[in-house]
Amino acid sequence: MKRSPARVSQLLFLLLFLLLFLQTEYRGADEINAAVNAFFRADPLVLVSYLLAAKSWSWLLLPALLLVVATLLLGRFFCGWVCPLGTVLDLLAPKQRPRGGLVISSSLKYWLLLPLLTASLFGLNLSGLLDPLAILVRGLTFFLHPLLGEAVREGWVGLYRTIGEQRDTLNPAYELLRSHVLPFRDTVYPLALFSMLLLTAIILLERLEARAWCRHLCPLGTLLGWLARCTPFRRTPKGLCADCGQCRALCTMTFDQGQLDKELCTHCMDCRRGCPHDRISFKPALAGWGRPQPLLPERRLLLGGMASGVLLALPARFRSPETTPTLLRPPGVRDETEFLEKCVRCGECMKVCLKSALYPAAWQSGYAGLYTPLVIPRLGYCEYNCTLCGQVCPTGAIPNLPVADKRREVIGKAVFVKDHCLPFARKMDCIVCEEHCPIPAKAIRSREVTVRNHDGRTVVVKEPYVVEEICNGCGICEYVCPVETGAGIRVYAVKNRAPSSGDLQRSENSLPY
Repeated sequence: MKRSPARVSQLLFLLLFLLLFLQTEYRGADEINAAVNAFFRADPLVLVSYLLAAKSWSWLLLPALLLVVATLLLGRFFCGWVCPLGTVLDLLAPKQRPRGGLVISSSLKYWLLLPLLTASLFGLNLSGLLDPLAILVRGLTFFLHPLLGEAVREGWVGLYRTIGEQRDTLNPAYELLRSHVLPFRDTVYPLALFSMLLLTAIILLERLEARAWCRHLCPLGTLLGWLARCTPFRRTPKGLCADCGQCRALCTMTFDQGQLDKELCTHCMDCRRGCPHDRISFKPALAGWGRPQPLLPERRLLLGGMASGVLLALPARFRSPETTPTLLRPPGVRDETEFLEKCVRCGECMKVCLKSALYPAAWQSGYAGLYTPLVIPRLGYCEYNCTLCGQVCPTGAIPNLPVADKRREVIGKAVFVKDHCLPFARKMDCIVCEEHCPIPAKAIRSREVTVRNHDGRTVVVKEPYVVEEICNGCGICEYVCPVETGAGIRVYAVKNRAPSSGDLQRSENSLPY
């Protein structure tokens, strides 16, 4: 049997998704023209949660608005024709998937979506945690893609040990993989195992019931199902035929009670193609259009879901003062609250970070900041001329700035830890941080001072200091600090993240008194 148009569409969109995922990587160019963020910008769940949380409009999300309009007209086609995670579930599912074997309440999907949307209305945007696209991208970014890179590189080394220089005959194939498929750098991410376990759990649900995630849990699917109730297209007949029932075996989404569930139907047309009597059609019927059924089966479900969202959002407003100094956000992020309202937690910024400075937050900023990007200077630093993170951010939570403007954006400010810094602690010269500071006017400088060392001798030491006016907190000073324990210089967050005066020249006026 030939593949249906829906299956062909699924495979093509999955291929596009994977190609864009591989393009969302540093490949030697300063600009990324095509990235997987295109899927997020067409995600209605991202659109609705952004509008509720940020209470503003972004033209970056225009494709999602167009998809909302298309869903109102055509129904929940995204899940059956486009969704990459749905395609993965169909490809990895057993050939004979059980129906109705998983006991999950039909209202559970509302208990997931309603609190997420209500929390967004109160400024806590957590929709990205359960968005199917984000779950798939995080599983690939944090676990599978690095694992593939490590496996291929180790295999290449092992091949040399086995066949020696004869391996060079295969070098073109390896270079092709390294240039277009493998990750640019080796990175171990926090939450990598958790991300993969979540993706694996969704896949394993297929062993219990066909499309269990899509039918009972997925918040994006639930939102699209709400919109699909307004579609003018009607299936004829509405339910299973008394003398056949073949549709039940063909459809993985609906017909549990013998009737078509319009909210679940993905318009894949498998029932129409497989009907032995050629009875099924999908045609627009304007009678009754615009008067859809109630969205929720129970009023208490609506009130309970909204109350849960409020209870979820209000405690997140408290942020521990002890953790605030260590919360370093990507360049261009000036307001923490606004950033949390817009961030979709997709992980794309971390994937493209040139110097491995960005990592997903676990509990550093509470559950409100879970999976949001953090700069960890001891593990990497923000490259002075790099703007990749802003280019791939689908919602503008990290602004896409010109290089000249990005250089002046403040991540934090460097501060010397005198108990660790060698010139202060051991009275010996060390100018590593000054040498590596990328700012032309040098945000870290040194001056000669006369001090007594630990032997009681008078010595002249180059004592470093920070010119705060031009320091942008890129973190390279902390990254390259030769002190093996705690770095002798650390970058701390600041409340005022206004752009620094990066063109300030060396002058006596900038010296501390």
